[in-house]
Amino acid sequence: MRNGFITGPVLGALWLVVISTTIAITMSFATGAAFRPQVLMSLLWGAAAGLAYVRFPARHAPARLAVSALLGLSCLTSLGPVVIGPETSLQATLVTILSMAAVMHVSLAQILKELPFGELTRHEFEDAVIRFCTGFGYIFFTAIVVIPFYVMVMTSLKSQQALLQNPLDFSIDLTQGTALFRSYIELFRDFNFGSYLWTSFFVSVLTVFITLAFSVPGAYAVARFRFQGQKAFSRSILLIYMVPMIVLALPIYIAFSLTGLRNSILGIVMIYPVTTIPVALYMLQGYFRGLPTEVEEAGLMDGLSRLAVIWKITLPLSLPALASVSLYVFMIAWNEFLLAFMLLDDPSKFTLTRGVTMLNSSEIPRQHLMAGAVIATVPIMALFLGLERFMTKGLTAGSVKG
Repeated sequence: MRNGFITGPVLGALWLVVISTTIAITMSFATGAAFRPQVLMSLLWGAAAGLAYVRFPARHAPARLAVSALLGLSCLTSLGPVVIGPETSLQATLVTILSMAAVMHVSLAQILKELPFGELTRHEFEDAVIRFCTGFGYIFFTAIVVIPFYVMVMTSLKSQQALLQNPLDFSIDLTQGTALFRSYIELFRDFNFGSYLWTSFFVSVLTVFITLAFSVPGAYAVARFRFQGQKAFSRSILLIYMVPMIVLALPIYIAFSLTGLRNSILGIVMIYPVTTIPVALYMLQGYFRGLPTEVEEAGLMDGLSRLAVIWKITLPLSLPALASVSLYVFMIAWNEFLLAFMLLDDPSKFTLTRGVTMLNSSEIPRQHLMAGAVIATVPIMALFLGLERFMTKGLTAGSVKG
C-alpha cells in the first residue's frame, strides 16, 4: 500500500465517508430536512478524489478545485455521497453542495499533503495515515460531545406542539423571538430554579473552602514531614474511591436520619467534602513535593514559623495547583447527584441536579427537562472553559520534580 496511487484513493474513500456522514447529520439537525449519506457512493467518489489529489500536486489547484466542485454538484443527483430530500429548501441544498466541496477540498489537501503519486517512504505513508486518524478523531469526539448538547438545547427551545408534530426535528424558528425561551422563563417563574442555582453555588463554594482547609495542611504534611506510616498514608489516600458511593448510600442515609442531618443543607455541606478531600490531597501532595525545599528552609532561617512559611511562601507558589483543585472540587460538588437525591426531600432545599430530576415526570413537558439540563450544564461548562488553562497547569505542575 506504500504507493501514492493506492494510499491516496484508500484514504480519500474513507475520508469522504466521514465527511458525507458528518454533513448529512449536521444538515438534518440544522434544517429538519432529510439528508442521507451513501456509503458506497462516498467510497467511489472519495477514491476518485484521492487519486486526483495525488495525481495533481498542490500547484495544480484548478484541477483539484474542479474535482471538489464536481463532487459537490453530484449531491444534486442520486449518485452523490449525500442524498438530499425532495422537500429540502434551495438554501439548504446550496449550503450542502458548497460545504461538501469546500470541506473535502481543504481537508483532503491537508491529509494528502505532498504525497507523491509513486512509491512512498515509510515516513510519508505514516504521516498521511496519522493526519487521517487525527482528522477523524477531531470529528468523532466533537460529534459525540456536540450532538447531545445541541439536541438538548434545541429541544428546550421548542414548544409542546412542535415536539408532538416531529420529535426528531431539531431546527428552530427564529421568528418566534423571546417565545423561544418560554421553557426557561417558566422554570424560574414556576419551578423555583433560581433558588436551586443559588443553593448549588453556595454548597459548591463551601465545599471548596472546606476541602482546601483540610487538604492543604494534610498534603503539606505528607509531602514535607517524615512520620511513621507516611508512605502507606500517601499511597492509600485514594482508596476511598475503590468503594462505590452506592455501597455507602444506605449507611449515610441511616446515620443522617438518626442525627437529624437528612434533608438539610448542613448535611450536604458535611458529606460533600468527604468525597473531594482525598482527590485534593492526592493532587496537592504531588505539587508540594515539586516545590523547592530551599525556599521554605530560607524562610525558617529568617525566623518564620512553619505556618507562616506555608502562608507566605508555599501557598503563593502553589496558586496554579490551588486553582485547579478548587475548580475540580467545585465541578464535583456542582454535578453531584446521588447524595443530593438521597438526602434532600424538601423542594426549598434542592440543589440544581436534584431540581432537574424533579422535572423527569410525565406531567411536565419534555422541553422543561431539557431546559433544566441546559441550566445545570452551561455555568459549569463556561467556568471550565474559562479556567481550563489553570486546571491543566495545576494538574501537570507536580508531575516532574525539580
